[in-house]
Amino acid sequence: MAVVVSNANAPAFEAKMTVYVFICVIIAAVGGLIFGYDIGISGGVTAMDDFLKEFFPAVWERKRHVHENNYCKYDNQFLQLFTSSLYLAALVASFIASAVCSKLGRKPTMQFASIFFLIGVGLAAGAVNLVMLIFGRLFLGFGVGFGNQAVPLFLSEIAPAQLRGGLNIVFQLMVTIGILIANIVNYFTAEVHPHGWRIALGGAAIPAVILLFGSLLIIETPTSLIERNKNEEGKEALRKIRGVDDINDEYESIVHACDIARQVKDPYRKLLKPASRPPLVIGMLLQFFQQFTGINAIMFYAPVLFQTVGFGSNAALLSAVVTGTINVLSTFVGIYLVDRTGRRFLLLQSSVHMLICHLIIGSILAKDLGVTGTLGKAQALVVVIFVCVYVMGFAWSWGPLGWLIPSETFPLETRSAGFAVAVSCNMFFTFVIAQAFLSMLCGMRYGIFFFFAGWIIVMGLFALFFIPETKGIAIDDMRESVWKPHWFWKRYMLAEDDHPDVEKRSA
Repeated sequence: MAVVVSNANAPAFEAKMTVYVFICVIIAAVGGLIFGYDIGISGGVTAMDDFLKEFFPAVWERKRHVHENNYCKYDNQFLQLFTSSLYLAALVASFIASAVCSKLGRKPTMQFASIFFLIGVGLAAGAVNLVMLIFGRLFLGFGVGFGNQAVPLFLSEIAPAQLRGGLNIVFQLMVTIGILIANIVNYFTAEVHPHGWRIALGGAAIPAVILLFGSLLIIETPTSLIERNKNEEGKEALRKIRGVDDINDEYESIVHACDIARQVKDPYRKLLKPASRPPLVIGMLLQFFQQFTGINAIMFYAPVLFQTVGFGSNAALLSAVVTGTINVLSTFVGIYLVDRTGRRFLLLQSSVHMLICHLIIGSILAKDLGVTGTLGKAQALVVVIFVCVYVMGFAWSWGPLGWLIPSETFPLETRSAGFAVAVSCNMFFTFVIAQAFLSMLCGMRYGIFFFFAGWIIVMGLFALFFIPETKGIAIDDMRESVWKPHWFWKRYMLAEDDHPDVEKRSA
């Protein structure tokens, strides 16, 4: 399939969607599969009695009391630390991964990620005490930090501009598939006593091995090669992934971007300059808003949540499988629409969509679920349905676009550093939600859904006024085509033009 990449301010770049690029996209996106598996496996494992008896006996004893407070029976800081420690490690790892991405390339960074994953899986699945379990989660966190740093950048840099959105969202698709697989594994291993939880945690080794050996088959991105002064290799890589002979214009565009990038000695200092503010602010706030939609609260603890509203353990795990399936299918909708309707439409539509779902779920729980007892079957079914509808809206919008937009909007000189800030923000806010959710559920009860609804209103307004459309625009032409014409962000571009930084003067 041939496409021509162009916009009003840049030359056309001819490209084909080659089989090789498709294979590279699938292999690289396995990093998202591992991330999703880790998200999904946590909630199911923490609902397994064998796991709780082994590491969290106080929670297990509390869970056995059927008249225990519906909203508080899982409230335990160490139990939350089991989930959240991964994201704290990923926060730190993302900055290390940024340097590795720049110095060694996107491909080696993914290989490091797979090695960290394998070490973490061994420690977690073989844990004999809480310390070993947490250290396993920390190594998994380093894998997540390295993988989430490298994979979206890799996908954005090898994709033709007019297909970049859909190809980048394959990462989020793999995240959703990982969550679904984890939910299915949880459902079946919950009945394997006493070590079903070890099988569940150990399952992450399979995609980690696929990523490790699959990454030997993929190409390094032309941008990364040229950035590291391997111009001829970069040119050949560009010719290979574009599937056409006439790649000179795009090659010269990348060389020009790399020349500018080399003038920047400290990319993190450059991020503080006015011209870096638009993609930096949007990249950071997208991560905040993505987590404060409430999605990971639902995905981490879906089995726990469904038990809270009245489902038994097996039914709760099965309900989580259903929501995981919807998550995967809805991500395909995002892949189809993102390069057709654009990014902003999906963000705005889903904000209204998710807001309605939160309000309905919160209202049902407020009206019908007391501190003890359960929901009636009809009300519980309605809650599950609206959780599924909510997941649909997130899966085709704020989920994938939270990764796509920061990966495509930073200029090359700050791309790796800027995306590292975005990834670290995502991990930080994921950590906050993972560590706090069960306590918030205990303290706020049904009000937690109204809490997330309030943030959805804020993020919808932010998308309406401050997030520009980036559909079809070449990745190295964002400044001229996106930021300078924008009603608000153009002031930072003009400030940079009027007061160029020292690095530009010395150049």
